[in-house]
Amino acid sequence: MKPNYDAMTRAELRAYILQHRDDVEAIETFFARRSPDSEAVIFPPAKTEAEWQQQMETLRPIFEHKQD
Repeated sequence: MKPNYDAMTRAELRAYILQHRDDVEAIETFFARRSPDSEAVIFPPAKTEAEWQQQMETLRPIFEHKQD
């Protein structure tokens, strides 16, 4: 019997996928829930070292938050 992916929380579905890596439907459900634009931070390519440094300073808190 197949589990009800829609009833699972994101964390439960992720844990299920890690245990059942060949379940394509579960993986598709997991990625269908993602809203990539809601968390996207888009920068144009840096043209100078100063622009690159500014972008890194902007992104540093985001990277540090994701590691917590």
